[in-house]
Amino acid sequence: MTKLVQSALVAFVLSLAIASSAQTPAQTLTGTITNATTSKPAAGDEVILINLTNGMDVAGSTKADAAGKFSFQLSGPPGPHLIRAVHQGITYHQMAPPGTSSVDVNVYDVSTKVTGLSVTVDVLRFQADNGTLQGVRTFAVNNSSSPPRTQMNDHNFEFYLPANAKIEQVEARAPNGQPIAAQASPQADKNRYAIVFPLRPGETQFQLAFTVPYSGKITFDPKPLYPAEHFVVVLPKTMQFTAANSSGFELVKDPSQGDNLMEVARLAKPGQALSFTVQGTGTIVEPPDEAASGAQQEQQPAQARDNRPGGGLGVPIDAPDALQKYRWPILFGFAVLLAVGGWVVTKRQPAPANSPAATASTPMRPTPAGPGASSAAPTTAASRSSMLLEALKEEIFQLEVEKRQGKITAEEYEKAKAALDQTLDRALKRKS
Repeated sequence: MTKLVQSALVAFVLSLAIASSAQTPAQTLTGTITNATTSKPAAGDEVILINLTNGMDVAGSTKADAAGKFSFQLSGPPGPHLIRAVHQGITYHQMAPPGTSSVDVNVYDVSTKVTGLSVTVDVLRFQADNGTLQGVRTFAVNNSSSPPRTQMNDHNFEFYLPANAKIEQVEARAPNGQPIAAQASPQADKNRYAIVFPLRPGETQFQLAFTVPYSGKITFDPKPLYPAEHFVVVLPKTMQFTAANSSGFELVKDPSQGDNLMEVARLAKPGQALSFTVQGTGTIVEPPDEAASGAQQEQQPAQARDNRPGGGLGVPIDAPDALQKYRWPILFGFAVLLAVGGWVVTKRQPAPANSPAATASTPMRPTPAGPGASSAAPTTAASRSSMLLEALKEEIFQLEVEKRQGKITAEEYEKAKAALDQTLDRALKRKS
């Protein structure tokens, strides 16, 4: 009888445990979609929940109610999610790290033309061999429209490239988004191209790699179409730069660029004559460990970077300080430029289809559509995993920056870091 009672008690306890776990409410993720153009709720906008645990899986969708509110029931273990809101055909994203219970997303009305559009920096990097000029061009485009609006039309961002340029790769990055593959289409005007990608309020970045047949000398007129705070040309030290108007450019010596030449035109106006000639051959060489030293320098106050008597070897007073915040796009462009050079060499000396060289030399690997994309696209499991890793790396870097700048408490840092580390470990295991 005693054994029978004990068995009954065990069964009763187990049934209570099962019932208790079944009644445990699922985690709820709520939020608000606000139309930041009108400062009103974005009622009726589509809201999509994306689970980043296994890549970019759509976990649910709903509509914002009259107050702009939405909610999702989360299932499974805690993990990172992404909220995608669609307003007037344009997507906007907001990360929801593990443990987040509320997310707010701002969306903006769309206009075919907005005021307050300018280029903060336009960087052109060249390197050349005896038959090909390789170039990478990076734009940082600022949309400071008021009230804030997203610009979108059939030729949303336009620019000129040298004659006979062949575009190899284009990437676009929305404010606070990830780089994704884009396209540049030729326009009616010769050597003029357009990228159809939304220009959301804030800073959008474009980067394209191109090649041009080269006989040792080339002249290019960039014909700026937007006001530009800085127009920059970077060359290897073995190449020569000659401006048609010598007063339009200034040679700037930046220690972070090593021996590479940097010519800067400031406060360029639309239509301004900025024609220049480059000649010679050479390869851009990035200084070793520049990425690490550049990050440390960015995180220090200006007075801490240059408080030595006489300024030492710091940046000259009249140097374009605004370029410091674009150190990462410039360095990333160097890497892309070298990749394009490898691609050109490989094209001239074909490698076997299955050899490592055939895959290692591919320039600017396209990135699957993610934060900042204007539409969703099917991706393979491998590409989704890569996209997740890129997103996690950016989140970890941003977390470290906020910690160094004192924007978050030690407790907030430890909590967020632990969650990101856990997610990163799972992503690495799946990728391997």
